[in-house]
Amino acid sequence: MPFSIDSDLQRLITQQFPAAQAAVSFSPLAGMSGFSVQVSAGDTSLLARRAAGLLAMPGVDRQREYRLLRKLAASGLVPRVYGRSARWLLLAWLPGNTLAAEQWDRWQDRIVDQVVRLHRQPLTGYPLQILPLLMRYWQRSSPVRRQIHWLRALQRCQRQGEPKPLRTGVLHMDIHSGNLIAEGDRLRLIDWEYAGDGDVALELAAIISGNGLNQQQQQQLLARYARQQQFDYDTLRHQVKRWSPWLDLLATSWYELRFQQSGEHHFQTLAAQGWQRMSSV
Repeated sequence: MPFSIDSDLQRLITQQFPAAQAAVSFSPLAGMSGFSVQVSAGDTSLLARRAAGLLAMPGVDRQREYRLLRKLAASGLVPRVYGRSARWLLLAWLPGNTLAAEQWDRWQDRIVDQVVRLHRQPLTGYPLQILPLLMRYWQRSSPVRRQIHWLRALQRCQRQGEPKPLRTGVLHMDIHSGNLIAEGDRLRLIDWEYAGDGDVALELAAIISGNGLNQQQQQQLLARYARQQQFDYDTLRHQVKRWSPWLDLLATSWYELRFQQSGEHHFQTLAAQGWQRMSSV
């Protein structure tokens, strides 16, 4: 159904902005998931995030996302939540521009500072469990696409068990340049659909993996984080290293299932690269 006539979204906007119902327009947004829409309601800009239904990725739940964002509202780290309906989550639109990958070095220190602030927030009550999540990716996949490297990687994780947390904090779990909005000197995080409570080293491993950080960038990131959080640098580095194969499997599983859902070949390429790495382990 076209976004401009989605009755569920129209009702949600009317409830929150009754005076603007005659001047509402919609602009679908490009992105990895494709389930977000920019909404102009009079003079107010909003972001509407749709529940993906059968195409939802494991671990994504708009109801949980709504509740988690409400819990973090006082932190100033998350966009304002206006409301939720059966199929939509309505948020404030954050002004600014997403970072380009080549801007990472310039912003890395501020990104670390933002991550530290997030990890110091009171826990949300939504623990992240990586092994069950990995199993759900396997179960949701097409049997003809289940490779032996995938199965062996899953079995290794089952034998080892998840690393014991170094420290538990609130994690975003999808921090990359495309999810960072810069407005002047201010930096904001968007797309909180994978957030929850977990080992802070898991977040750092995800940042390193998801942004392809080189050795110097990794060292600088971990050193700044360790200083602010009063961690021994080597202890933190070793914990991040323990999580690295888990993150590689999680990301590759995501690419694989996304390819199966969308048929987009760049996801197939990223998945193939991941399986190739795992075949050499």
